[in-house]
Amino acid sequence: MAENHQKGDSSWFVHDRFGMFIHWGLYALGARHEWLMNNERITVEEYEKRYFKHFDPDLYDPQMWADTAARAGMKYFVITTKHHEGFCLWDSKLTDYKAPNTPAKRDLLRPMVDAFRGQGLRVGLYHSLIDWHHPHYILDPHIGPYRQHADREKLNVGRDQMKYADYLHGQVRELLTEFGKIDIMWFDFSYPKPDGSGKGHADWRSEELLDMIRKLQPQVLLDDRLDLPYGWDIKTPEQVQPRQWVTVDGQRVVWEACQTFSGSWGYHRDESSWRDTDQLLRTLIDCVSKGGNLLLNVGPTGRGEFDARALARLNGMGDWMRRHGRSIYGCTEAPAEFKAPENCRLTWNPEKKRLYVHIFAWPYKHLYLDGNAFVDRVEYAQLLNDASEIKCGIDDWHGKQLGLESGKTLVVNLPQTKPPVDIPVVELFLK
Repeated sequence: MAENHQKGDSSWFVHDRFGMFIHWGLYALGARHEWLMNNERITVEEYEKRYFKHFDPDLYDPQMWADTAARAGMKYFVITTKHHEGFCLWDSKLTDYKAPNTPAKRDLLRPMVDAFRGQGLRVGLYHSLIDWHHPHYILDPHIGPYRQHADREKLNVGRDQMKYADYLHGQVRELLTEFGKIDIMWFDFSYPKPDGSGKGHADWRSEELLDMIRKLQPQVLLDDRLDLPYGWDIKTPEQVQPRQWVTVDGQRVVWEACQTFSGSWGYHRDESSWRDTDQLLRTLIDCVSKGGNLLLNVGPTGRGEFDARALARLNGMGDWMRRHGRSIYGCTEAPAEFKAPENCRLTWNPEKKRLYVHIFAWPYKHLYLDGNAFVDRVEYAQLLNDASEIKCGIDDWHGKQLGLESGKTLVVNLPQTKPPVDIPVVELFLK
């Protein structure tokens, strides 16, 4: 099969910068990590008995979810149509293990897609390549609820991974033909091993899957987890913050950090290591300052709500984004000649020729911008939160005290008191 090097449309993606990931499935009832089926080695039969038969999200309001994401400043979302547990949120024709057959008694995906799309957000669909529930999925020795199970080999008798691949392809076809234009397909995940005990592109028939996707929706963006060296559009570092613009073979690529509020993707009632709003904003800013996006995850409850901890942080981020969004949208890493001051990050809007200085630690009175790039090009400066003018210029009197080279440092005169926002931003208009 010929390699499919066709690429999706990333022009909107590198502009919008901020998205919402949603992990929602039967594991929300367990409320202790989306991998609880694996972590606690729960059999398919026991998992169905506990969770499938009791899944009834009676407070589910997709419009409220969409409103919350839009208010937070997010411009796209990615929802788990099916996680590794195998449970499907939509009314798939290819399985009975789906939301309409639970006490929910309805398709939960379609109204969500409609609500987010109605709020102007682009639509992304996460789909697990793994499926611990499917009768033809080959059970692995090192991952899944049946890992190192005494009867695992017996359980694999009669299973046909290629029949599972047919099922996988069929469900992807449903998702790409029944829900309108899809902007992102986010697959998760491949884990090939040298001894053949893992799973990779041959197990998913990834080349064939890629060809089908590009024929059905050529513009869709694909992540990098199909175990193919080609065909993907986005690199997806997970639960880690890159130190610089992500590269492949020395070339900068489109990238997106996917991260959680805490340590779990699915709803985790007792997990307490939540990052605060300030930390989350720093993460978003840091991503954009390195040419990347942030996909920030919410794990709704079993009743279908965003919990209070998530809402508090999303609302806090939305307050900041309302005043500072133009330092994020349409922005990217600053040109190399602009060096960020200490405890700051720079973002750059090349179309408007504006540079944004995000101040992580408020200094005493002055911000020092070193180099001719600043000295020769800054036309005007203001605080972004209220558009109040900030005076700046060459200040040799202060410079001499600090040992700065004369005429080489632009001094920004800040108010002594930090503005009443999480992270102040100075907007520099360049000549």
